[in-house]
Amino acid sequence: MLSKEQVKKICAGIKNARIGIIGDFCVDIYWHADMTKSELSRETPHYPLPIVGERVYLGAGGNVASNLAALSPKELIPISLIGGDWRGMLMEDIFEKSGMNRDFVIKVPDRFTNAYCKPMRKGISELEYEDPRLDFDNYEPISKETEDKVIENLRKISGNIDVLCVADQFRFGIITKRVRDEIIALAKSGLTVIADSRYNIGEYTDCILKPNEVECWRAVYNNEGYIDAGYDEFIEAAQLLAKKNRSTVFCTLGKRGSIVTDGDRTEKADAVLFDGEVDICGAGDTSLSAFSAAIAAKTELKTAAQFAGLASGVTVRKIGVTGTASPEAVSYTHLRAHETDS
Repeated sequence: MLSKEQVKKICAGIKNARIGIIGDFCVDIYWHADMTKSELSRETPHYPLPIVGERVYLGAGGNVASNLAALSPKELIPISLIGGDWRGMLMEDIFEKSGMNRDFVIKVPDRFTNAYCKPMRKGISELEYEDPRLDFDNYEPISKETEDKVIENLRKISGNIDVLCVADQFRFGIITKRVRDEIIALAKSGLTVIADSRYNIGEYTDCILKPNEVECWRAVYNNEGYIDAGYDEFIEAAQLLAKKNRSTVFCTLGKRGSIVTDGDRTEKADAVLFDGEVDICGAGDTSLSAFSAAIAAKTELKTAAQFAGLASGVTVRKIGVTGTASPEAVSYTHLRAHETDS
């Protein structure tokens, strides 16, 4: 368990940190339907969803950026793509209200702005559930012109940041092979790069890698054997990934906490657990952002992993929203964890 002084020192250090984030940003849209107001359509044999409320947030890599912003670094520089559609207008509005730097966000009019639209249905009872999600995604690679601009922006910011955080989520997103090669080249030249990737974590070398246990397993073994794997086997997979990719691996393991390994030396960090309802949606984004911010604040790897666990302990208790973790919330969670532990 981190001490109060350690948490305070990390939070203070983040305020002097300069962080870049490149990734696949999207818009998370929650549409709240009150089914007690629904009337059978005259034209079709359906009861429509009467929308009575709407909530909009940055999602995917954008949620990582929101979590980084909540930790109040000295500077946060996002590199991402935005389409020329109504979802892009929503994203631009969020950027404007958040005060995030938009100098390196590239507008691509002929592409979708990625979005996850979530109809939330409620009736007479207190029960609320999510209908099948509507995903706006791109199924074609970005153009070479856009790719060139992304690489140009990476080179522009690389000398002005302490850490580059990579949120590689979509199959046809901002991180193409050329962009990934540039990221790796920056890491080899001395920039601290922390990479998280849903599909391609095994393609990043010479960085700090942040997979969860399933992503780590697939990168090493390329199969579904993780279903029957135990704690020790996941640790072994992380160690193998670290050696194979010449990288440090920060692997999250859900309720079992996380580990940091260079392939030879492995350190463990416990999860922060509380009684009551939890929502793990977005916990990985919070973990990535808090770990990256702590590293940017010159924190040792295991201590950064512990700090990431504290931050995730904040957001998993925010039900129905991905959420962020401010320094004050992290400090409060640390206090509660100490009380629970004692």
